[in-house]
Amino acid sequence: MDAARAVSALSALAQEHRLALFRLLVQAGEEGMSAGAIAEALGVPNSSLSFHLTQLSKAELVHQERRHRSIIYRANYGSMNELVGYLMENCCAGAACGTASPCQAEGTPSEPERISA
Repeated sequence: MDAARAVSALSALAQEHRLALFRLLVQAGEEGMSAGAIAEALGVPNSSLSFHLTQLSKAELVHQERRHRSIIYRANYGSMNELVGYLMENCCAGAACGTASPCQAEGTPSEPERISA
């Protein structure tokens, strides 16, 4: 992924409804969701939803497929993984991430806790 695509994807996600929409589609998995189901789940009007879906599609974060009379939307996992990979590229200055690195899992202390006597 190049910087321009990363900026496009991050810009598309930098809005509360679009971020919630993308996270919902990630949770939906390969089955995806129809626009109606998305609108209902998020409580977003159809006109706004259409705008947000267009922005995510332009950023290549969402795929759409016609299934009978419905359009099914899915997260584009390939683009999502490329974006995360781009952001994490050269993490820890290229060294393997250990328990004291900034790349560790959230909620895990980065340094041993000191006990006051």
